[in-house]
Amino acid sequence: MPAKKRRRQLIGLALGGGMARGTAHIGVLRALERHGIPIDLIAGTSVGSLVGGAYASGLSPDQIEGLARKISWRDLGRVTVSRLGFNSNARTEDYVRRNLPVLEFDKLRVRFGAVATDIQSGKMVVFTEGSLPLAIRASCAMPVFYTPVEVNGRMLIDGGVVGHLPASVVRMMGADIVIAVDVNSQHGPIPPPTNLFTVMMQALSIMGRSTVSYLYQDADVVIIPKIGHIRPDDLSRAPEMITAGEEAAERLIRKITALMRAERIGLIRRFFGRDIDERRVTRLR
Repeated sequence: MPAKKRRRQLIGLALGGGMARGTAHIGVLRALERHGIPIDLIAGTSVGSLVGGAYASGLSPDQIEGLARKISWRDLGRVTVSRLGFNSNARTEDYVRRNLPVLEFDKLRVRFGAVATDIQSGKMVVFTEGSLPLAIRASCAMPVFYTPVEVNGRMLIDGGVVGHLPASVVRMMGADIVIAVDVNSQHGPIPPPTNLFTVMMQALSIMGRSTVSYLYQDADVVIIPKIGHIRPDDLSRAPEMITAGEEAAERLIRKITALMRAERIGLIRRFFGRDIDERRVTRLR
């Protein structure tokens, strides 16, 4: 009898939140592609959902960089009259519709999950079906600055509120090896905030750092670009952050390829991962 073909390990990529710093994810994707590391699953929180969704839809790192170099905060939101927030991020949904080649989850070239937060239950919500632009909009709805996004009767806000690094989500989706990219936790002398927007962004960033050790538990490799000195609202430094992401990924390529060569998936999970408690997660179409 012919030998049974061994299933290749599934590699998942968890792209964390971090506002403008998320442009570093692009450099990570470029480095992984250059070394032939396949990505079978992606989960993204906040800006990680925007970059991850773009890649899963078929855009190359170069194409995503082209978007990142031109995007502005005006592309993503506008002032609104509401008791629930200062701005609406409906423009985020419109931006995704204009720029991504695929707009439905079931047509993506890579399996993808976008993470948001149910503001009433406090639970994580993971989009894996339905409208990609709506899911990304909900995942990026930073509380107070943007109004919550209503989906199927739920009021959703930025996924970073329940955890800026979705390593557990990628593991739940079926990844054997989880590569997480944390663009939020690298410490550095951040410039003082200049307006209410930057105060809120930097406050969320600080809150996220307090839970980072817990969020790392589901990751086999954590890539941390050296961008802590850059304000989370500074889109003008996208090229610098992309380079930092690429350099950070390069430093860990040997570790990733070593994991890929490991013969026993159970051994990997025993030393690097843990089981996900699915009661903490709500799936939403």
